[in-house]
Amino acid sequence: MSLSFFKDLGWEAEVVCADEHGSDLEKDELLLQSLPSDCIIHKVGTFSKNWTSKFGLGSLALRSIWFYRKKVMLLLQAKNYDLIYFSTTEFPVCVLGQFWKKRFGIPYLIDMQDAWHSDYYQNKPKKDRPKKHWFSYRLHRFLEPLAMQNCDGLISVSQAYIDTLQQRYPALKTKPNAVVPFGAFEKDFEIARNNYAACLPALQPKPGKIQVVYVGRGGKDMQPAVGLIFEVLKEALQQDQETFSRLHFYFIGTSYAPKKLAEATIYPVAQQFNVQNQVTEITDRIGFYNTINTLLAADALLIPGSDDPAYTASKTYPYLLAEKPLLAVFHQKSSAINLIQQCSPQSTVVTFPDQHETSKQKIRQALNSWANFSTTKNPVDRKNFQEFTAKQRTAKQVKIFEMITKR
Repeated sequence: MSLSFFKDLGWEAEVVCADEHGSDLEKDELLLQSLPSDCIIHKVGTFSKNWTSKFGLGSLALRSIWFYRKKVMLLLQAKNYDLIYFSTTEFPVCVLGQFWKKRFGIPYLIDMQDAWHSDYYQNKPKKDRPKKHWFSYRLHRFLEPLAMQNCDGLISVSQAYIDTLQQRYPALKTKPNAVVPFGAFEKDFEIARNNYAACLPALQPKPGKIQVVYVGRGGKDMQPAVGLIFEVLKEALQQDQETFSRLHFYFIGTSYAPKKLAEATIYPVAQQFNVQNQVTEITDRIGFYNTINTLLAADALLIPGSDDPAYTASKTYPYLLAEKPLLAVFHQKSSAINLIQQCSPQSTVVTFPDQHETSKQKIRQALNSWANFSTTKNPVDRKNFQEFTAKQRTAKQVKIFEMITKR
């Protein structure tokens, strides 16, 4: 998204990325239409997952890091660059920044779009931890200091990530930093509409039904939020089965894992509350523009948040721009709350874990409205929304670039 605005702000950017054939994740060719036509992209190879998986290594970062090192070395030898900007959640690649800085004297900046080395799962039961957590936890604990100790600045989607890193690595306190969440990129809606036949929505209208949709990852950390919704839905169904059975909740693309390995994390919660007849979970991921058209096809939208206060839902912008009735359930310390309240005052924002009864009342009001077919347009406050656009977010990124390169 930033690539469309860097040049207007005085920066020329070149991208180095892993070749898409090295990843087994879903591909979305239409995303290329969102890039500027003159964008320079250098692709690097990866070791084949077919044989690295025999050693238990499937990580794209670990399979491509040697190729990144080789390719960027050639680029830095051929041309004078001002800054290396790591903008990826394949964090192990970031350790190369200190190597290139030492060799060429070029500063580097890391964008923390998620937590790298995190203790979040350490106190969780073993069954609730991601696969290979033992290995990844120790790997990240070793690699993160290598990248951070010589880093020249930080950008993050959350102040909590910056605070944690500054506490671990005090030298970062004197380095430029800024909280710059993802911005809203309205061109995506234009691309989705223009390519509708190639990115159909994941559901079709059902007469007499209100289809409430969430598209995005699931996980154990989102179960408190969906549990709160299902608790209210259960009570509503007990009081008026006919009216509230009109509601059906779809959770789509909830797992990053391949189809055979994907585990449902939302539907089991629905079963616990005995509302499974009102809930469908589809673990398979769908394309980004399929997602937009799915949001536009829905009657109402839902965003469940993580129980991690630092979690920032970057998916929030498409939900707001779809201008559908919206129910958002976030941890009370989440930064997404302010965004939705500023830009979509008609949306229902519910927080947890405090104010349980108040939150239940708000959810019930939303469900009452939807079940009675009150799903009118939910307009975005365009004036307040300007602050959250990709163009404005890119300007904040550039300020950090300039602070680093002028030091």
